[in-house]
Amino acid sequence: MSRRLRRIIQRPASVELTRYEKLLPAIGEREPDLEKLTDDELTEAAKAVRLEAEFGDRQLIEVCALGREAARRALDERAFDVQLLGTMGLLTGHVVQMATGEGKTLSGALAAAGHALQGKRVHVISVNDYLARRDAEWMKPVYDLLGVSVSWVDPALTHAERRDSYQAEVCYGAVSEIGFDVLRDRLVTRPEDLVQTEPEVAIIDEADSVLVDEARVPLVMAGSVDAGVADEEVANIVRRLRLNLHYETDADGRNAWLTAAGASVVEKALGGVDLYGGGTGGSKAAEGDAGTAGTAGADSTDSSDSTDTEDAGGGESSADGAGNAERQAAAGAGNRLASVNIALHAHALLTRDVDYLVRDGKVQLINASRGRVAELQRWPDGLQAAVEAKEQLPPSDRGEILDSITVQALIARYPQVAGMTGTAVAVAEQLREFYELEVAVIPPNTENIREDRADRIFASPSHKLRAIVEEIREVHATGRPILVGTQDVAESEELAEKLAKADLPCVVLNARNDAEEAAIIAEAGRFEAVTVSTQMAGRGTDIRLGGAEGGSERERVAELGGLHVIGTARYPSSRLDDQLRGRAGRQGDPGSSVFFASLNDELVLSYAPDIPEGIPADDETGEITSEHAHRQINHAQRVAEGVDLEIHRNTWRYTRLIEHQRKEVLAYRDDVLRTGLAAEVLEETEPERFAELTETLGADRMERVSREILLYHLDQLWADHLAFLTEVRESIHLRALARETPLDEFHRAAIPEFRKIAAKARERAAKTLIEAEVSEAGIDLAASGVRRPTSTWTYLVHDNPFDSDAEQALKKVRGMLRKKRS
Repeated sequence: MSRRLRRIIQRPASVELTRYEKLLPAIGEREPDLEKLTDDELTEAAKAVRLEAEFGDRQLIEVCALGREAARRALDERAFDVQLLGTMGLLTGHVVQMATGEGKTLSGALAAAGHALQGKRVHVISVNDYLARRDAEWMKPVYDLLGVSVSWVDPALTHAERRDSYQAEVCYGAVSEIGFDVLRDRLVTRPEDLVQTEPEVAIIDEADSVLVDEARVPLVMAGSVDAGVADEEVANIVRRLRLNLHYETDADGRNAWLTAAGASVVEKALGGVDLYGGGTGGSKAAEGDAGTAGTAGADSTDSSDSTDTEDAGGGESSADGAGNAERQAAAGAGNRLASVNIALHAHALLTRDVDYLVRDGKVQLINASRGRVAELQRWPDGLQAAVEAKEQLPPSDRGEILDSITVQALIARYPQVAGMTGTAVAVAEQLREFYELEVAVIPPNTENIREDRADRIFASPSHKLRAIVEEIREVHATGRPILVGTQDVAESEELAEKLAKADLPCVVLNARNDAEEAAIIAEAGRFEAVTVSTQMAGRGTDIRLGGAEGGSERERVAELGGLHVIGTARYPSSRLDDQLRGRAGRQGDPGSSVFFASLNDELVLSYAPDIPEGIPADDETGEITSEHAHRQINHAQRVAEGVDLEIHRNTWRYTRLIEHQRKEVLAYRDDVLRTGLAAEVLEETEPERFAELTETLGADRMERVSREILLYHLDQLWADHLAFLTEVRESIHLRALARETPLDEFHRAAIPEFRKIAAKARERAAKTLIEAEVSEAGIDLAASGVRRPTSTWTYLVHDNPFDSDAEQALKKVRGMLRKKRS
């Protein structure tokens, strides 16, 4: 009750800053004394904080004063009072909202150093690898003066380098990289192979992107099993199918299905195979009974209740033989239907240069929230192979899911959490609901004078694109730098092509060249620059007027009006709009922003397609000035935000039990990893065989072998359990249709299966021990099936248990009912 009452009476972003503001004069008073110290004396003063028994207001004052002086010496940047307010907010466990360009990076570094001076190990978690390394290198001189060690992790590091990085007092890393290291540590068989240390403090940069946007997609670790197989015949057939003739898609772009004509074309191309097992595949597709693309496929079974009989000669009867033939044909049809569905998903719902790139002969996925290539990431196997077949590339190795973790569970590992971002208020309720974090709004050091113009709305994307080119032409003629934020790679390259034809040179920043980000962003504010970028909101960098050098160029650009930001469409979240706008007007700079939108943009078509009739548009330009159009786009954005929130909530509800089970498994696994528990279990289960092998191998070696065997089976059973839970969740909507509570049913299925894991692991380990082959070289575990994956990667999945065909149908029915009632 108290929590509910608190949610009712407490406004978002209501953390009181008075306590911190009262400390600012005392911090200023320390400044003259600290300026007199040598660098070594400053470091010694910071070390004195480590000896303090507690950390109260006096220590807050000292850390901020020391940090301000260290930044002044190392970076020639004296922290503003508002930056120190941010530091104090972070040190006391809040998410601080600071406008773009107000110095979040320095505030975060001073807070991380403050935690380190208390003897705590800190992870500064960012949204991408580039920012993690940049900020660690940028802030290192400050950390050095304060006597705090700092490092970073990124995909290029070796295992040994990675382990060394985590030993530093402050370690920077992308949320995905730190999460994957957690998952990799859960697969090691020797304690010395662990790379991470026990987590203590997390400071999260771009906190809304990490904690809200990234939270919709769990981190999933997979391992190679064998060579992948793609159905190239089906891919070639599906490639010839046409939208609205052979297949249709839903408004959300999440499902595709064959029409009657499409089913007929596919069946004939496959040599007359009856996909639907009843001779009426076309009609079934037309009625909507066909499986939708991207599902696991349909298993056709023989419903006859025949009994096995034998004739006098001992052979099977003709009736039974016919039944078997029918069952085999049905099973074959089911497999082909699954292949068709997956190939159709790849063809109809996944777009090259939007969802993925083809580079260096490989399919590389694009992280939609960051506009970057998602390294070592792929779709679940059938779909990955289907996309590779679509692009006529060889299939990659097939894999199995080994473990997964949600961002929420990853962050829950840290006893202390804080965060910083430019747009926290919009998700304050979510931060409170899912992470128990409160938002503190830090006032800007200088007033924001950016001009945010009203959206310009057009009847069609083509009208909109022409207007964007014309807007760029007009602003570019004044010499002002322009930043254009696009939705995806394809759009950025289409716009760049149009600009080139209009003799308007531009620089493009997207997933194809994100390694060049630093150089591109450094010059995006120079005179006459035109920069076209995908997902600026996920890049976490601000743009300085005048370019990297600044100087007189800065004043020249400022006099012209500063950076002009153009959005080519509204994003699914108002936060992302605000983050794009926030690239202009940093630290009181002049600037402006405007968004262009169309009533046929993906946002509107997906979330608010029922556009009122009769909205007038200019005959020549296609521009719409009616308030109805503005309301329609705002409504679509609110619906999209609501959908994302429900996905997050569903993920949280269903993973709470899984995380509880994972903790129990990991506690048991840790005991096996660090002690002689495995040897004790196997010696108790198979004493004679254990004694025999111990005599051959020696006690120490036998303990290592026992550990490897038991860990292998424990990990395999956990992977099987996750696969089982996935199957349960995929069918959970059927229980909802039966008016049962889906979450309760999920628990009823998950708990009994989980309780079998430990016993099964011991049984299988004992069986392996008995069957293991021993030679002079030792025990051959590989011959007994104890094989670890040769490589690992992550899957891209959307963890929404209700995003099923049945739920989509229910949504449509509810929508129809609402219309009838209104």
